[in-house]
Amino acid sequence: MLAHRDRRLTADATILFSPLRCWKCSLGGALAIGNLLSAGVALLAVLLLSALTTASPPAQPNIVVILADDLGFSDLGCYGSEIPTPHLGALAHNCLRFTSFYNTARCCPTRAALLTGLYSHQAGVGHMNQDQRLPGYRGRLNDQCVTIAEVLRPAGYFTAMTGKWHVGQNHGVAPWTRGFDRSLNAAAGGFYFASHPKAALFLNGTAITSDDPRLPKDWYSTDLWTTFGLKFIDEALAEKKPFYLHLCHNAPHFSLQAPAAAIEARRGTYQAGWDALRTLRHQRQVEMGIIDPAWTPAPRPEAIQAWSDLSATEQDRFDHIMAAYAACVQRLDQAVGDLVAGLKARGVFDNTLILFMSDNGGNAEQGPNGRTVGDPTQGDSDWFCGESWAYLQNTPFRSYKHFNHEGGIATPLVVHWPAGLAAQGELRSQPAHLIDILPTLVEVSGASYPQAFGDTPILPLEGLSLVPAFRNEPLKREAIYWEHEGNAAVRVGSLKLVRTGRAGKWELYDLAADRTEQHDLAAAQPKLATDLAARWQAWAQRAHVEPAPEPTEKPAKKNKKKQQPAEPAAAG
Repeated sequence: MLAHRDRRLTADATILFSPLRCWKCSLGGALAIGNLLSAGVALLAVLLLSALTTASPPAQPNIVVILADDLGFSDLGCYGSEIPTPHLGALAHNCLRFTSFYNTARCCPTRAALLTGLYSHQAGVGHMNQDQRLPGYRGRLNDQCVTIAEVLRPAGYFTAMTGKWHVGQNHGVAPWTRGFDRSLNAAAGGFYFASHPKAALFLNGTAITSDDPRLPKDWYSTDLWTTFGLKFIDEALAEKKPFYLHLCHNAPHFSLQAPAAAIEARRGTYQAGWDALRTLRHQRQVEMGIIDPAWTPAPRPEAIQAWSDLSATEQDRFDHIMAAYAACVQRLDQAVGDLVAGLKARGVFDNTLILFMSDNGGNAEQGPNGRTVGDPTQGDSDWFCGESWAYLQNTPFRSYKHFNHEGGIATPLVVHWPAGLAAQGELRSQPAHLIDILPTLVEVSGASYPQAFGDTPILPLEGLSLVPAFRNEPLKREAIYWEHEGNAAVRVGSLKLVRTGRAGKWELYDLAADRTEQHDLAAAQPKLATDLAARWQAWAQRAHVEPAPEPTEKPAKKNKKKQQPAEPAAAG
């Protein structure tokens, strides 16, 4: 349990029983003067005082980890957005926001790293869920890792999972095989309405239909994951156990779908265009202290047209696309509000640690024009934001999902735990990563991370506990590493080496002065770049990044102007 929390309880106990403490201090004098108390009574008083002033830490916290899907760095109001997200904002303003928290730039690898505290290749999910017959690319969680649920359950936790799984259910690796007592999940996600052609659900390991009587009528998946999360929490409370809820939304992932009223409420907001809105988001980020004003925002890529160059018809279409996306984000925030209300109604909110993050940056798939097939209020539609709006979503950074520049890997991290954190609306700038979540939960829960699971040796954790950062102390780490589809990076302190693609040239940035990656220092400091590249290469060998498979899908690339592929990109 957190040291400052222990101190606060001890201080409270001392204040509460201060008359007894004063009585004890004068005890010797009282005995000397009038022998008013026997030695036995005095000893009893001392023992009572000791018991009262040595406060026990609070009970094991309940824990909820919430993962959004394809949410950009600046898409929450508390990170600069114009999208109303008051419930996440309330959590942020009552506790903590991290400004330098990182994911892996893609769906499956992020989920693997989050669940295991390892780099995704070490857990077997270096790419997506295809088995590519190499140790780092089996497309499923391997047996050399343990999940958060497998660590917390032996410590007495009731473990539950709702939402998008996407770490190998097609290979037999599912929530119910990796430590979760209860689950309502989609194997790979990607749907909102029950009428979606690929809407497939599994309840506690059994496939169910979209109209199963145990499900709400006309459900919307963002709400469904929370509804069942609270049902599972009720089971935990009935068993008098602390709970861990792993809540993985598919919002705001494509295909973008939301109720008509939610989309209509955002229509017109985006007639201002991505240029003006990005400027406004950046201004708010600077005002909040999230972004250093000395960092020059990344410029609009050549592939994206200036908003003023679009026709009125094109502007209306783009306004509609982003309104659909914003509706998905707003409904996600409402679901967080429903969860918070449910925790409060059950009397467990204060001692529940909530962590909220996203699996990658905004998604530029489908090119600058995005994609608008069908009606986004219906389950059979197929809408993508595309690169033009992803440029807004990742304000002020460069690049997108798939890539290891900051736009692809930077995520919000909102942390809330009233019983364990004294912080109120504070920011934390310590660089941190998804691999740090499991070590953090091990520390706050009192669980033990195993060296073996059954007869199988388990890899040691790669991440660090964030508890020191919660207290605004430094995290003592060597480096953070990335690789996805040949895109790669390493961060050591404020220095970051990054490349695009396996054949890409390494670029070097000092993120303290230039987090938007506008001033490449590789040519000016070649030895430093070479040393960092060697460090990355050593990690790649150790962490099963290499050997790497031949690409099984075309890597994401910079989109050409006006590009709009005829078919949707692979889910992820």
